[in-house]
Amino acid sequence: MTTDRIRATRSRLIGHLPEWLQKRVRRLGLSLVPILQCAIAGGLAWFIAHDLLHHHRPFFAPISAVASLGLVLAKRWRRSIELIGGVLIGIVIGDLIISRIGAGPWQIAVVVALAMMAAVLFDSAPMVTNQAGASAVLVATLLPPGNAAGYERMLDAVIGGGVALLIGALVPFNPAHRARRDAALLLATLRDLCGDLAVALKAVDSDSVQRVLAQARATQSSIDTMHSDMRAGREVGALSPLYWGERPRLRRISDTGAPIDNAVRNFRVCARRALGLTQRGVVVEPPIVDLIAALPEGFEILRQMMLAPPKGAPDQADAARVLRSILRRAAPGIAEAQTAITEGEGDVSEVALLVELRSLLVDMLMVTGLKRESAIAQLRLS
Repeated sequence: MTTDRIRATRSRLIGHLPEWLQKRVRRLGLSLVPILQCAIAGGLAWFIAHDLLHHHRPFFAPISAVASLGLVLAKRWRRSIELIGGVLIGIVIGDLIISRIGAGPWQIAVVVALAMMAAVLFDSAPMVTNQAGASAVLVATLLPPGNAAGYERMLDAVIGGGVALLIGALVPFNPAHRARRDAALLLATLRDLCGDLAVALKAVDSDSVQRVLAQARATQSSIDTMHSDMRAGREVGALSPLYWGERPRLRRISDTGAPIDNAVRNFRVCARRALGLTQRGVVVEPPIVDLIAALPEGFEILRQMMLAPPKGAPDQADAARVLRSILRRAAPGIAEAQTAITEGEGDVSEVALLVELRSLLVDMLMVTGLKRESAIAQLRLS
């Protein structure tokens, strides 16, 4: 059974579940690989520190490993370094202070304050500060201070962070899957919203345009997730030998993040312009509405491009051809609309809408891999 058939079967099975459960099952599915990585890293870190090095209660090894990996996939290598740095600061200060002033409520307050202050001086990252304070608390309450014990705890933190990076490299998630899925979902959203906006403009329905704008504004969390998963994919490609050959492809996928983000932002502006026009009862020039109605075709080919397998179809060249076809079909009508507007037969605000649509088209062409200058040149040739 091919991978596509397995995914199709899985999707059908999940589709039979109640909607509230579907979301949770899909969320669990996306988290299975990170959970597996954390489980393996935690057990391996304890084994190295306890069974191989014979450290007494090496809590910091599995804690550091699990905290470094976590379920957030981006910037893991930085999290590992920050966590190790914070743990080391907390352990050193906790050992130095508690061994001299003893343990107790006010002693805990002192070591936590000193550890967090030292961490802030060392690095402004929240992970460093939080881990310094937490490590100081553990030293002051659960783990007896002492030179040998302090050395072991520092080594345990390094072991945990190192194991986390090792497991992240040797048991990686598919670095392209999440990024492609995120981008495809955003492109599908833009496809649907463009169709809805065209229908609303034809009907001069300001309430429908308002709903389109609200839905476009609600995409910010999806945009943030896309950027995060694209960064995570690039990191896996850099760290994991299993995916070194995928670096050019991962770079191409990552390069689509900025134009997709800009496309969403420009669409929001288009929707705001359209809302102002419909609220004043302006009937937008039909060629402009027709261009908006043609955009779903462009967003759909871009969505298919993002989900296509390596060297599969449609590729970037196929998507660019479809977008150029849309531009050629729309060019005569847009020229007529511009003439009508400049001769006073249209609303001046339509000019602003048309400008934003041109910016949106540039973003779409850039998703296919074109540089901005080349994308703008395509508009001029249309």
